[in-house]
Amino acid sequence: MRKQGKWFSLLTLFTLLIALTPLTSANAAGEWNLVWSDEFDGTSLNTNNWKAEIGTGSGGWGNNELEYYTDRPQNLQVTGGNLVITAQKEAYGGMNYTSARIKTQGLKSFTYGKIEARIKLPSGQGLWPAFWMLGSNIDTVGWPKSGEIDIMERVNNNASVNGTVHWDANGHADYGQASGSLDFSQYHVYSVEWDANYIRWFVDGNPYNEFYIANNTGNTEEFQKPFFILLNLAVGGNWPGSPNSSTAFPAQMQVDYVRVYQQSSAPAPSPIVSGGIYTIASKASGKVLDVKDVSTASGAKIQQWTNFTAPNQQFRVDSTGDGYYKLTAIHSGKVLDVPSASTASGVQLQQWDDNGSDAQRWRIVDAGGGYFKLVSKVSGLVLDVASASTADGAAVQQYTDNGTDAQRWFFTKVN
Repeated sequence: MRKQGKWFSLLTLFTLLIALTPLTSANAAGEWNLVWSDEFDGTSLNTNNWKAEIGTGSGGWGNNELEYYTDRPQNLQVTGGNLVITAQKEAYGGMNYTSARIKTQGLKSFTYGKIEARIKLPSGQGLWPAFWMLGSNIDTVGWPKSGEIDIMERVNNNASVNGTVHWDANGHADYGQASGSLDFSQYHVYSVEWDANYIRWFVDGNPYNEFYIANNTGNTEEFQKPFFILLNLAVGGNWPGSPNSSTAFPAQMQVDYVRVYQQSSAPAPSPIVSGGIYTIASKASGKVLDVKDVSTASGAKIQQWTNFTAPNQQFRVDSTGDGYYKLTAIHSGKVLDVPSASTASGVQLQQWDDNGSDAQRWRIVDAGGGYFKLVSKVSGLVLDVASASTADGAAVQQYTDNGTDAQRWFFTKVN
């Protein structure tokens, strides 16, 4: 939605031809567990879930769109069990149209899952409704490095919707497909099923597109990190063009619900056993995760140190049931934590009381050769030894995944 590129280089196209595999019907890895939803059953927008964007953005939100987004009830309402986004033809804020755009940025973000919404879409030249996602790190890395997953876009009077991804492959790359023809006088359920290997698109449970992302194929590492959700109804822009005399206003996009599911259980990667106690050694140095000064206090820093299999160097690894794990220091009972839930590279990790937050949840990813990388749920950054140091006392931090040995860890079970 942010920018609708319609071409890419021969190199990118070649990469995609390698990356794509035949379409399959569904993710069969396990049962889906509802982890978040907004049913829009109230009388106002839930500001714990959504924030409204206001204005015209930069360059018409990057697309030369023609609307001014507001949070006025004329454009944005929760009524009758629906979120209703209404595009109006009116002079406002120097523009000739108004509409609404909402997002979960800073409130709710997700890595992997089944993300779906039941929506009734408008028709008309120059209308561009969308249900989509952006990488949570967009404010620091920019677009397209953040990645974008367009779960559903429709333009004009098209008989189908589009499902598309955008990412950075030494420049903007995108890939998308259109669904079959739909009856837009009716509601439809638009969804993606997203895991570490694929993103797959569905309408009413019927698949029509998939994209292969395993092992960051085709520079797709953006899609292994947290994303937030957006809903909007654009007017005009590079893709649909401008409205004409046949376009009926007001035009409405009606959303019955948005739901996010994740796998109800996830086995620990071999040879790691959920509930097991381990030392965790850096491939770069051979030294292990260590709580500084054997402290039992919340806020004590995490460093690397020569392995003495001491209690402050032992961590219990427990599945949290959603594909993530918490790591609990045996001597203190406190868990590995990203201070202040920071998303910045270079933040030294600490131990803290287990509060169940995303800052204390880690994805354990097989990195080959018996080593693993640990990926923060809150930031998408990986566990890293600062400056690839081999010294006792070097800080253990979160950092951008660069594939070095300073970000590869060996788990040795001690109990």
